[in-house]
Amino acid sequence: MITSKKLKVLLFTLSLTLFTAHSAKAASYTVVSGDSLFTISKTFNTTVNSIKADNNLSGDIIKSGQVLNVPAIKYTVKSGDTLYLIAKRYGISLYSLRKANNYWKDYIYVGQTLLIPGVNTTTNAATLTSQTSKGVIPYTKADLDLLARLIHAEAQGQSYKTQVAVGAVVINRVQSSAWPNTIKDVIYQRVNGYYQFTPVLNGWINKPASDTARQAALDALIGIDPTNGAEFYFDDSTKNTWLWSKPVALRVDNMIFSY
Repeated sequence: MITSKKLKVLLFTLSLTLFTAHSAKAASYTVVSGDSLFTISKTFNTTVNSIKADNNLSGDIIKSGQVLNVPAIKYTVKSGDTLYLIAKRYGISLYSLRKANNYWKDYIYVGQTLLIPGVNTTTNAATLTSQTSKGVIPYTKADLDLLARLIHAEAQGQSYKTQVAVGAVVINRVQSSAWPNTIKDVIYQRVNGYYQFTPVLNGWINKPASDTARQAALDALIGIDPTNGAEFYFDDSTKNTWLWSKPVALRVDNMIFSY
């Protein structure tokens, strides 16, 4: 038997649960040129009739700038996020995420709000955001931070492509039998008494990473590799003939990436 006191506690707990779970119809979408109820229904994994019912529409005509209630939740971008990782975390396509937000740039910023389309009403966003996506190699938060710090030290101020490429070289070494098999061991490796990466020698590896470097590290960890397999990189001002003798995989900014 449920007593009056227990019933109050139960109802209070239920109300908290309902508050925590994000409603699938809690988000607003602004219609853009080229949209139709059909294309919007596909983007948000619903039906035309459901959209019409949720928005009290009597017909099928919509216009640019019109705001519609849609099945989606709002997600606030956090440090380390990428569009790819967010889409993967919620089990949607990258295209759907872009289309739901009419956002076609690659760069996102901390604090930015994105619509996650078609999320089930019982989905708890806090649970989803706590999940960790696996990369092409196993890694910990410490590995991610270390890789981001190396990228920041080596390529600060250079293009995003260069920063991802620096991270990719480390990942490629971890995946190769010729090098150590962890991010930490690769970055701190010494060969014939010499550190492989200058920031370890001069201490710059200990400087905090920027959000951009962290995002570049995440992209490298999910397998994005502008170098297509390079295991070395160096500044184009170097006089080291051995490095210059290696096949060049990529030239970008003032960096050379080689096999």
